[in-house]
Amino acid sequence: MSAAISVVIAAGGTGGHVFPGLALADALALGGDVRSVFVGTAKGFEAKLVPAAGHEIELFDVAPIKGGGPLQAARGGLSAARALRHAIEFLRRRSPKAVVSIGGYAAGPVSLAAAMLGIPVAVVEPNSVMGLANRVLAPVARRIYLAFDSARPALAGAKVRLSGVPLRSGFIPRPRVPSASRHVLVLGGSQGAQALNDRLPEALGRIAGELASSGGLSVVHQAGEGRDAAVREAYARARVTDARVVPFSTELPEDIAWADLVVARAGAGSIAEVAAVGRASLLIPFPSAADDHQAKNAAAYANAGAAVWIRQEAADSTRIAMEVRRILGDEEARSRLASCAEAQGRPEAARTIARDLLQLIEVH
Repeated sequence: MSAAISVVIAAGGTGGHVFPGLALADALALGGDVRSVFVGTAKGFEAKLVPAAGHEIELFDVAPIKGGGPLQAARGGLSAARALRHAIEFLRRRSPKAVVSIGGYAAGPVSLAAAMLGIPVAVVEPNSVMGLANRVLAPVARRIYLAFDSARPALAGAKVRLSGVPLRSGFIPRPRVPSASRHVLVLGGSQGAQALNDRLPEALGRIAGELASSGGLSVVHQAGEGRDAAVREAYARARVTDARVVPFSTELPEDIAWADLVVARAGAGSIAEVAAVGRASLLIPFPSAADDHQAKNAAAYANAGAAVWIRQEAADSTRIAMEVRRILGDEEARSRLASCAEAQGRPEAARTIARDLLQLIEVH
């Protein structure tokens, strides 16, 4: 490419959308002279994470359509109509070569506006079930990048690419460094997970004493912003003496590589990161995820032999302790989970998508 081009990335709400968007922006910059401009809302993680990563962001005022009944749907529809007008003006002003929808409230209006203006639209669907915005966009998208074949829309044809979830640098297969102690990493996603914060200290407290004579138990727990102090106190009450509790992990690839076992939600980004490094995991899906997609993500990984999963309603501290004890106590089974996870991993997904998208732009 002889001159810099612009690509709009719609990735907002949670880290599960924003981090893949940032990974894709980095890969696009490596693949050509491409400037990525993000769209999102002021309430999502993107409002802070995107500028901190050095990218420009355009903020939209969009309300959710699903999850609040007819009144919420009506309000969401009206805000989406206003956002569509904003999106048309924004895209005419920026003249991007493509719009990539990963998810978030702004993704639908901006991508629909792009289709109306004849700008190529690409969809990145990290989950095993396609989200509402991406389902609406699928018929007009020029490319559909999937992490799970189960998300493939009907009649999608040759525009589908099974690529994986775009990941930041550092998420690559890493051998486990031998250690006498057992290492457990607890991940509640970008916002933390109250159920994991409440149950894991007690569950791991049941195991810590059992492991004291054979090397001990070490824990790293990502609790979420403003939640770490309470979780730290819970570990102290449970007599887990080697527990590091952080609001958010800034060295997540290293933390996953350190772990013998990762206990996590089943957001697509989290399980893709664990798989890329190659670690055993116990997944406890968020029960209120849209279309129960986290449970479906977890089931897909479990069916591949890459994880164990429990529904949250069944995952009390006793059950969690039982599963963690079983996995940590069976080195062969744990290694098998890790190997199957690594086989599911796609650490090059961001570059794979970027290469294909750049080819699409040049053809257009």
